[in-house]
Amino acid sequence: MKLSKIPLLGRIILAIILGVLLGQFVPPWFARIFVTFNDLFGNFLSFLIPLIIVGLVTPAIGELGKGAGRLLLITTLIAYTSTLFSGFFTYFSCQLSFPTLLEGVSFPTTGTDSSNNVLKTYFSINMPPLLDVMSALIFSFCVGIGISIIKGQTLQKAFVDFRDIITRIIASVIIPLLPIYIFGMFMSMTVSGQVYSVIMLFLKVIVAVFIIQILVLLILFSIAGIMSGRNPLKLLKTMLPAYATALGTSSSAATIPVTLDCTLKNKVTEPIASFTIPLCATIHLPGSTLKIVAFSVAFMYFSGMPVELGTFIEFIFLIGIAMIAAPGVPGGAIMAAVGIIQSVLGFNEELIAMMITAYLAIDSFGTACNVTGDGAIAIIIDKIADKEAQTNNIFL
Repeated sequence: MKLSKIPLLGRIILAIILGVLLGQFVPPWFARIFVTFNDLFGNFLSFLIPLIIVGLVTPAIGELGKGAGRLLLITTLIAYTSTLFSGFFTYFSCQLSFPTLLEGVSFPTTGTDSSNNVLKTYFSINMPPLLDVMSALIFSFCVGIGISIIKGQTLQKAFVDFRDIITRIIASVIIPLLPIYIFGMFMSMTVSGQVYSVIMLFLKVIVAVFIIQILVLLILFSIAGIMSGRNPLKLLKTMLPAYATALGTSSSAATIPVTLDCTLKNKVTEPIASFTIPLCATIHLPGSTLKIVAFSVAFMYFSGMPVELGTFIEFIFLIGIAMIAAPGVPGGAIMAAVGIIQSVLGFNEELIAMMITAYLAIDSFGTACNVTGDGAIAIIIDKIADKEAQTNNIFL
């Protein structure tokens, strides 16, 4: 079987296993080849991060100025609120559980590239970004809002084309090279004696993420159940085929037909379901936000960085916007978030690489949470639309 035919998750797992195994036997000169590659790849990723933000966020904000008007605005606000809730619920859950859960698991660094303390690069090429991350965010907000106000179709098309370029770079360059980067990273950590702590951290946080995910879905469907006057557990049970399908596809878009069918079975009116489900497949990512926040908190504990509420308030609000702009490719959500992770939380290339690895290792479970939550949003929107219709307001 060709390596390209192996799913991304399979390649990542293979890279981790080979990195750990070979790291125990290979001579330092061989390992330094991959340390050099990782340094170049990390610099290239740092160069791309501001461009990724501009390419994804600007057209996404510009597109909010068109569509179904009031229904689009209300659905977007509810989806964004749901994403924020998922982020803050995860943060406080992690703050309560991680001090005990991660006790005894430590990483001997406070932001430096510890792998290079043992293995040095053969050479390094500096790739300074064209602008810093915060400048990219402010530029994207200003231009995106401006496009939506003046309805600048020419400028919007230019940024949509730029988004296509960025999406192709992510799908054709970044994602395919990630397994090599991960292989080199785990080989370096094995040589420096850190790999056991990292793997233990991964396993513990993954278990915590699954538990938090279940709680978030139960709360979302409880709200939907209260508003619709129906049993939330039955509503959630009806959405399970969509959850199972997303586990296999790892794509919200590919799961839309099943999600739509499950939503209709929950007695959501067809016009609302047909509008809400495709839209939420793009803008409603509570599962992705949950994973990003949980792994961010874990790695900050892991590396001795301060975990402060003020920092995470800014982080979660920005991540919510990034999730709306995330491209529909494997790993798109985490790639849209890396700039914010770097600028707000202060992660270096090594920690960002571990974030990407951990995120992609359970990518399909985040997608499954996303599409299942879409069903709850559809029920809420349907109830709001019904009340609007009863007061003779034009909603659709």
